[in-house]
Amino acid sequence: MAAAILRNYIFEVAVMGDLKVINFMRLRSLASVLSLILMVGSLATLLTKGINWGLDFTGGTLIELVYDKPVKTADIREQLAAEGYDNVVVQEFGSAEDILVRIPGDDPKLGATVSNLLGQNYEGKVEAVRVEFVGPQVGDRLRDQGGLGMLFAMVLITLYIAFRFQFKFSVGAILSLAHDVIFTLGLFSFLQLQFDLTVLAALLAVIGYSLNDTIIVYDRIRENFRKLRKGDAIEVINVSLTQTLGRTLATSGTTLMVLLSLFLFGGEMIHNFAMALIVGVGIGTYSSIYIASNMLVYMKISREDLIVPVKENEELDQIP
Repeated sequence: MAAAILRNYIFEVAVMGDLKVINFMRLRSLASVLSLILMVGSLATLLTKGINWGLDFTGGTLIELVYDKPVKTADIREQLAAEGYDNVVVQEFGSAEDILVRIPGDDPKLGATVSNLLGQNYEGKVEAVRVEFVGPQVGDRLRDQGGLGMLFAMVLITLYIAFRFQFKFSVGAILSLAHDVIFTLGLFSFLQLQFDLTVLAALLAVIGYSLNDTIIVYDRIRENFRKLRKGDAIEVINVSLTQTLGRTLATSGTTLMVLLSLFLFGGEMIHNFAMALIVGVGIGTYSSIYIASNMLVYMKISREDLIVPVKENEELDQIP
């Protein structure tokens, strides 16, 4: 029965010879409804729960601790969590004896409090050698600049796609990118994962990855619209998606293997960074098919939209 269902989503295109073309666009209506639900849910979550901003954006106290022998950051993190300190960032600072702790709050005595707390369960000496407060105004500036950076990047992407391909392509590309970013932000909001500068960097990487995949698909669609003489827009898009499927799976698969390794073994500092990229790569692969390509169908893309304009001199040369 599974084979029969699979055959229903496969058809042959005579002009392509023996190539089996997957009918991706048969599920385009279902995918549109799914994407709409995901976007509404993500926006609702962002409005109701908001984003769990990290210390890079909210401000806090930075404490440099020096131990007399190597310690594990995971043990320090567990000790602080047991005492009620949430959203704490603990990392090595050059060596296993030098530890950097970033913790919410602006109490001048916080450094001494934390060092005394950690020293209670430590057989040795621990000392706070540096205590600094990073105000929230720095976080606000970073957040505003990061948001403006993403908006500026999307505007340039829209102009590039419109110039490189055609205006209808740019609409599909920008909606695809917005879809990926909103879904990733919505997931972080729903799970209340900490959003810091590493996650912002991951979002920018997701935009680049999704755009690259979309451009490759678009380039093949444009080529096939000019090359294939038979078939409507849906058939041409299905052929193009099938031809690029192998490359997409190979790229996404190898990228995900690396990201999963970072997620599982990379440590706490890059956990959310890897999480954002894993989600972004997965949703970016989906959106290049069912958002970017699907929008071309909704906007009624045709061969006439992609005809190469003939210059007047070339027309005169063709007259006998």
